[in-house]
Amino acid sequence: MTDQPKTRKTAADFSPQTLKLFDQYVHGDISRRDFLSGVARFAVAGVTALSILEALQPNYAFGQQISPDDPGLSTSYLQLPSPQGYGTVRGYLAQPKAADTDGHKRPLVLVVHENRGLNPHIEDVTRRLALAGFIAFAPDALFPLGGYPGDEDKARGMFGTLDQDKTKQDFIAVAKAMQNWPQGNGKLGVTGFCYGGGMANFLATELPELKAAVPFYGRQADADKVAAIQAPLLIHYAEQDERVNAGAAVYDAALKAAGKNAVSYMYPDTQHGFHNDTTPRYNQAAAELAWQRTLAFFNQHLS
Repeated sequence: MTDQPKTRKTAADFSPQTLKLFDQYVHGDISRRDFLSGVARFAVAGVTALSILEALQPNYAFGQQISPDDPGLSTSYLQLPSPQGYGTVRGYLAQPKAADTDGHKRPLVLVVHENRGLNPHIEDVTRRLALAGFIAFAPDALFPLGGYPGDEDKARGMFGTLDQDKTKQDFIAVAKAMQNWPQGNGKLGVTGFCYGGGMANFLATELPELKAAVPFYGRQADADKVAAIQAPLLIHYAEQDERVNAGAAVYDAALKAAGKNAVSYMYPDTQHGFHNDTTPRYNQAAAELAWQRTLAFFNQHLS
């Protein structure tokens, strides 16, 4: 793979058709070859289809807000048992450094990645939560296959081979384990992005003890399971996200009809993935607003 671009591009640098094709590609609806063929008509003035693809891929140097060596944090990789899933789950733990010594019980947040495993961006998001006072843990669904491979295309390919029934059990096992961590206050929230947003919705239907769920542009829970949701929901949607938004109105209506504590926000002029500050689809204003709302929501329901 060639070097990533040194300057940040935005969604405005790409045609709507290109962004739609990229969304289809990253979610497995079309192949890499089909994407390159589809964007070839935009490859003009020295721009190639391959360079378009590379410009849309994550550049993790852009998205590191919190250093892995931040002096206020304690971070580590941790393995947990998952007897009903793949057997063992490995993930990234971040918490305030004082959590190891001061005896203060802190709220807990489970962080669920996109469909590429535990990459550097999700680790950074986990640190952001820890810096805000939470004990945050981000499992890697790809651990049974060797873990996040460091290559986005390879990661997506690996992800498609997972047994999702086992993967769901892995996340359930992690959620239950986190509630009993000695440094935690027993109150668990979950947030996730894309695939992780869908997992956050799913976990809300499976875990009545969950205290808060914040899905970012993720697949909605099955309508027949909405009644089981006990946790308050804060749902973030991107306006230009046809695939995910197709189920938004029905989900919102079902939550309202069932009397659930749920609020949805649609962020204007945003793409799927607008919170991910490593890609051109990042929208700073929307991402910052959504994150402020997320932290306030977790502080309200988990403290």
